[in-house]
Amino acid sequence: MNLNDIFSAVANASKTLNRLSDGEINKVLLDLADEAEKSADFILEENQKDLAKMERENPMYDRLLLTKERISAIAADIRNVAGLPSPLGKVLMESERPNGLKLKRVSVPFGVIGIIYEARPNVSFDVFSICLKSGNACILKGGTDAHASNSAIVSLIHSVLKKNGVSENIVALLPAGREATGALLSAVGYVDMIIPRGSAGLINYVRDNAKVPVIETGAGVCHTFVDESADLKIATDAVFNGKTRRPSVCNSLDTLLIHEARLSDLPKICEPLASKNVMIYADDKSHKALEGIYPTHLLLPATDEHFGLEFLSLRMSIRTVKDIDEALDHISCYSSKHSEAIISSTEEHINLFYQMVDAACVYSNTSTAWTDGAQFGLGAEIGISTQKLHARGPMALEELTTYKWIIQGDGQIYEVHHGTYEEYEDGGSYPNYTEETIKEFRNAIDALRRAEIYAQRVDYLICGDDGEESFHSRLKEELEKYEQQNKKI
Repeated sequence: MNLNDIFSAVANASKTLNRLSDGEINKVLLDLADEAEKSADFILEENQKDLAKMERENPMYDRLLLTKERISAIAADIRNVAGLPSPLGKVLMESERPNGLKLKRVSVPFGVIGIIYEARPNVSFDVFSICLKSGNACILKGGTDAHASNSAIVSLIHSVLKKNGVSENIVALLPAGREATGALLSAVGYVDMIIPRGSAGLINYVRDNAKVPVIETGAGVCHTFVDESADLKIATDAVFNGKTRRPSVCNSLDTLLIHEARLSDLPKICEPLASKNVMIYADDKSHKALEGIYPTHLLLPATDEHFGLEFLSLRMSIRTVKDIDEALDHISCYSSKHSEAIISSTEEHINLFYQMVDAACVYSNTSTAWTDGAQFGLGAEIGISTQKLHARGPMALEELTTYKWIIQGDGQIYEVHHGTYEEYEDGGSYPNYTEETIKEFRNAIDALRRAEIYAQRVDYLICGDDGEESFHSRLKEELEKYEQQNKKI
């Protein structure tokens, strides 16, 4: 299989998307949602082939697992995407220049999006639906762990595209091996942007080796700070939800920071975690607060390695802080800039947290579990960007568009205007220089304008835009024109 042939086919097919109406795009998406639910048994059968190769204890198992309920949720997300307004053709800026030129900055697709992801077959659906809605073709590079699932999903997508008379080449699934990853990272001229989704190791590899522009969807090292004035119930619910809802996803809670004045409440906050067998790595003060109350086999002393770690499992760390400043310092040191939360009743502290925490998503009095494109009203997401260029946080439709300038004229010609000295005078606001000094100012302006004419003509000659004959004739013409314009000098 020649991978460049695949890249070329997708790049060519991407151009056909410009001709599809939003209604035609929505029809494909709605048909795909229906087909996903109708073909759930087939998808699950292929998914079982992947699951059979992975240990249940592997944190990736839950990400790999598909169920009828999850397929129904995926179908609902696809329908949500179809129901969203098109992000294309939006006038982002509009103006008219003094010469009558009308300018617009309009949103357009990137073209071809490459996605590299691990054991997450739902990503195949999410990426395709968001890319199609935003007018982009996509190249999928899933992991070996999910290849059977991804192949089944892409085959459904292809069948729906064929049914709707749309080129199947607007989406391609690459082979699972590393060779395909390397080829995609080097697909300059075919792929406009690559988005990696997965472990820190995968993201770092893509960033370090890609020749194509990359948007990082960073690892989620997420903190929740329980402030001195925190509501106990809100704190308990936020910690439990953030840690146990789906521990294998990037927005799950990794480190609980607790104000030392609230250590007496720590057993109550952690009590629900024991029902889910959450392993806690606690610093000295929090360990003493939990000792003899939290199950002994689930409570271990924390070491430095337990902070700044994305657990992706039913494990978390706890650190005691003396005040909000110490909490902010810890987050600044260990955060991956993904999602951070404060539980507090002090408005000043909440606002300070908003201001000082450098993360894509900053919460107050709720859990970090909300960092999700669907929950943000974006329909679905292609990833959570933790960088600051172009996109940050859940990336959905608008983040998969760029823009171009549309300039409308009615015959305007760009000409260089050499103004007279009098055009630059400002009514006598200059200092009271002598006439002799002012004369030298005029001489300087005259010299600079002549130099501009010479520089422009010499540049045209050297660049090959003029021959020697036209160089001399045009130089003479422009100097004579200048002399006529500046007889008063």
